Amino acid sequence: EVHLVESGGGSVQPGGSLRLSCAASGFFFEDYAMSWVRHAPGKGLEWVSSITWDGEAADYAVSMKGRFTISRDNAKETLYLEMHSLHFDDTAVYFCVKDRALHVTGTFDYWGQGTQVAVFS
Repeated sequence: EVHLVESGGGSVQPGGSLRLSCAASGFFFEDYAMSWVRHAPGKGLEWVSSITWDGEAADYAVSMKGRFTISRDNAKETLYLEMHSLHFDDTAVYFCVKDRALHVTGTFDYWGQGTQVAVFS
């Protein structure tokens, strides 16, 4: 059974940093691209970042590029998202999501329950 469990969220002041983790199990983690998606209050789902099966290629939403870094450790079956220079509008629930292929298709079949990030003074 596929499980994706996010952790590392919390409350931070503007300009602060957080490192999110996603522990994966129940599938061959190294065979799939992975992504982060977020859901801000009153807004729809927003794609954050994706990474290929081997970590060779990664991409980010424009507003996150230069501030966020996605990475993965296939031996540990863990996905990470390092976030810096956080803004108020980065407040959201961040979800770890599984792609359907080695490379990024943008089609996800499993989601974690999410971890809350709250940025405020």
